[in-house]
Parts: sequence; C-alpha cells; structure tokens
Amino acid sequence: MKLIVAVDKNWAIGKDNRMMWSIPADMKFFRDTTKENVVIMGRKTLESFPQGQPLKNRVNIVITKKKDYKVKGAVIVHSVEEAVRAAKTEAKKCNGDIFVIGGESIYRAMLDYCDTAFVTKIDHAYDADTYFPNLDTDGGWEMTKISEEQTCFDLEYYFTIYERAR
Repeated sequence: MKLIVAVDKNWAIGKDNRMMWSIPADMKFFRDTTKENVVIMGRKTLESFPQGQPLKNRVNIVITKKKDYKVKGAVIVHSVEEAVRAAKTEAKKCNGDIFVIGGESIYRAMLDYCDTAFVTKIDHAYDADTYFPNLDTDGGWEMTKISEEQTCFDLEYYFTIYERAR
C-alpha cells in the first residue's frame, strides 16, 4: 500500500479541513498517480472535495464512524481493517494500486500498512492545525528519491519518495 501527501516544512497538511496551498503541478501529480487506482480517505477529506463528491476514475473508499453514512460512488467502511480488506478486493478488480490520501487521522492509522510514500515537500511554513508524521525523523522510513527544485510563483517545492527502511 502507498500514500500520497503534500506537506509544508513542518509536515503540516491543512487548516480548518482545507489545504493551505494550490500548486497545479502537485494536483496534476496527484491525479496522474492515483487515477485508475483505489484511494482510501476519511469522511472529512471526502467532504473537503468539490461538492463532497468522490474522485473520478478511482475506487473511493471512505472510512467513517457514522454507521448510516452514504455517498454515491464510494465504498463506505467503518474501520481501518475493513478499509484494508475492501481496498485489496477492489485493487484486484481494477488491477491497480492502493493509495491512502488523508486526512491526518487516516494517515496515522494507516501508515504502518504502507511501504511507499509520495511526499510533495513545500519549502514554506504555514499556520496549520493538521499534520502528517515527520518521516525524516522516523527511522523506519528513508527518502529514496527527490526531484529538482520546482517553483509555483514564489513557492519552492520538491517531489519526493520515501520507502520503508529495510
């Protein structure tokens, strides 16, 4: 299983259930990387999308504690274990990969299931209330790839890949 996330220099990922930046190349990378695959997210992440609708051209698995929660075009589950089982089944059907896409509590709950992390690192510190675990200080992960410096107006960022340390 893999995960994909964009973080600031303090590993922040959001504030008030919103991303704090808009980087078109990062959004394109996210779309291209997750398209035709399975994505796992929490309910709040789904509800942060335009009109709260599932992402197109993906199998959307949504974890929520709300037992009566329903969204057309999404597989609704109520635990991490249920999400993992559903994702494996759906990935076989579409012959795709599984990507964890947030938010904070889902990333933290599913990190141990993942072996690859696609991390866009933005060289700026934002005022945030939501964070991703710092993989640079986690001995279980190592950065295996980093892109050349990218820019979007005055923001500098890098596309990186972290893998579980062997």
